[in-house]
Amino acid sequence: MRKRIIYILIPMMVFIGIFLLFRTVFFIGVVPSASMEPTLKENSVVFGMRIFPEPQVGDIIAFEHEGSLLVKRIAAAEGDMVEWRGKGLVVPSGEYFVLGDNEEHSYDSRFWDDPFVQVTDITAKLF
Repeated sequence: MRKRIIYILIPMMVFIGIFLLFRTVFFIGVVPSASMEPTLKENSVVFGMRIFPEPQVGDIIAFEHEGSLLVKRIAAAEGDMVEWRGKGLVVPSGEYFVLGDNEEHSYDSRFWDDPFVQVTDITAKLF
């Protein structure tokens, strides 16, 4: 009886441990569009970390935007000047301006009503 319980508990504990690691530390996702080509091909599986240092210009991030999870590259960080809809804007504190590597096929900061991604919306920094 005791061995039977151990044979059930060990796999359950391993499963719960792996599940918690992927919910809190690691990130696995799929790039649903061609917006990051040629760097990331459409339908590529990507890996990242949910715990990361402050993102820098050039980093690829996964983030929430209007209920969708998107993958883009940081083009400008706080204090940087960007041109948006013919106006010069300064990126606010704690926010980022993001672009897809494939500018012709990317729905990114250039097209949004609020062109910035808040640091709190970032889900992971990709490898």
